Amino acid sequence: PCVVAIVGAGIFVRSTYIPRLAEIGNNSFVLRAIWSRSEDSAKSAHAIAKPFFPGVECKWGEAGLDDIVGDASIAAVMVVIAGQAQVDMSLRLLSAGKHVLQEKPAAASVNELQKAISGYQSLPSAPIWAVAENYRFEPAFVEGRKLMTEIGNVVNFHVIVEGSMNSSNPYFSSSWRRNFDGGFILDMGITSVSAFTSHVDTTVPPPDHLSSTVQLDNGTSGVFVMVVSSRSPKVLWRIVGLNGTLQVERGTKDGKHGYTVALFTADPSQNKNWFYPFSGVTLELEAFLSDVSMASLNKEGDHQVEKRLSFLEGARDVAVLDAMLESGRRGSSPVQVGKF
Repeated sequence: PCVVAIVGAGIFVRSTYIPRLAEIGNNSFVLRAIWSRSEDSAKSAHAIAKPFFPGVECKWGEAGLDDIVGDASIAAVMVVIAGQAQVDMSLRLLSAGKHVLQEKPAAASVNELQKAISGYQSLPSAPIWAVAENYRFEPAFVEGRKLMTEIGNVVNFHVIVEGSMNSSNPYFSSSWRRNFDGGFILDMGITSVSAFTSHVDTTVPPPDHLSSTVQLDNGTSGVFVMVVSSRSPKVLWRIVGLNGTLQVERGTKDGKHGYTVALFTADPSQNKNWFYPFSGVTLELEAFLSDVSMASLNKEGDHQVEKRLSFLEGARDVAVLDAMLESGRRGSSPVQVGKF
């Protein structure tokens, strides 16, 4: 089994990473260490992980990080820290020969993306650099994509993300998001965009609303709308084709959270829908661990990463949002999306 460590011990590590890794089990990996800058935070996460991974070590501070960087037995590290610090941390670990799964966003801006990619490409033997974009692994989107042939040529699409970033949300007080250019909007997730942004809810950093038109390479256009804090949250993807419409909407069924995929056709009697519970984080972690295992067997060749996890895919996401935010700053002037 490959040996891994987690750098970061915040809410997402404690509430999601550790439980999902526990579900995967110890057959494919060994969790060697959990690190945080502060001793208290590291010990808190370690206490949650210990029952599932009895051998996991608790590390903190610069000395603890040096231990992880210098431990040749650790093949891969999952980086789950403040967005502003993730790229530098990832490059330090990659330079030490570690494979890295970095939480989204891939970077804080297009400028940082360019520096990150340049630094990565300069490494003599580049390990895997993956970005944890769980949406790409959600079964609803994987299965929904297969239905695209049913709706024919795409006429239009729209994406609505109305979030629930208020005081009851555990991430509401997250300081790094409040000091991040783009605020909560860049923490998510095309050729050109034209966007309006605004700041209405003063309890969250600006902007808290974004409305953008989007143009694809093939000329198709659509709309992307994001509201950071809504009293009635809604997450919806809707793609209108010549022969039908495909819709994916977040919701619950039988007490489980997930997505409903619906296919609408000209004949209402042929309309169909399916519900898929959330499992994207588990599936993305499994894919990363599988890639690391394959890389360990192919030490001399190129290390291949599942495309949905690749840093370049994550970079393209940031480039789109960066262009939308720039367009908003320019009063909705069209902005070309950076290519990666």
